[in-house]
Amino acid sequence: MKKKQKSRSISTVDKNWQLQTAKARFSELFRKARAEGPQWVTRQGKDAVVVVAAEEFQRLRARSRQPESLVEFFAKSPLAGANLKLDRPRDYGREIDL
Repeated sequence: MKKKQKSRSISTVDKNWQLQTAKARFSELFRKARAEGPQWVTRQGKDAVVVVAAEEFQRLRARSRQPESLVEFFAKSPLAGANLKLDRPRDYGREIDL
């Protein structure tokens, strides 16, 4: 009976490395992480770490620094204190015949 592999959002063909293989062929692992995307390193058959390019890591870190609240988001906005006039005419709806 075949063991069912965990599903990932991207293809994992040639992207799984056993720890011993990753250590022995680190230059290749490094090159593939830069050229082909994330590379998974397993230990005892379980995912242990993912090697990613520095640019991808920085992009992911930037996304994780989202404001804790909407109030914080607007307070830190470049437009905070820009004195924008956001008033608009009141809308009373429209009359319709029933």
